[in-house]
Amino acid sequence: MKIFLLTFLIFVLAVIGLAIGWLFSNRSLKGSCGGLSAIPGMENSNCSCSNPCEKRKQKMAQEAARAQQSDVTE
Repeated sequence: MKIFLLTFLIFVLAVIGLAIGWLFSNRSLKGSCGGLSAIPGMENSNCSCSNPCEKRKQKMAQEAARAQQSDVTE
């Protein structure tokens, strides 16, 4: 029983420590641009991040360039 209580106490202290760290970091929880939609070839891979990663920025620039080229040829 002592081992159970000691283990439980360690887990409780770890959770409290993580909670305090999260509170003082002053950041909100948010998702990422990853996941299944980031797999090449998947459709509807929209990224709604406020600051996309470099790879996503390059992809968005390429898509914008293709859109401009298709507008010019029409």
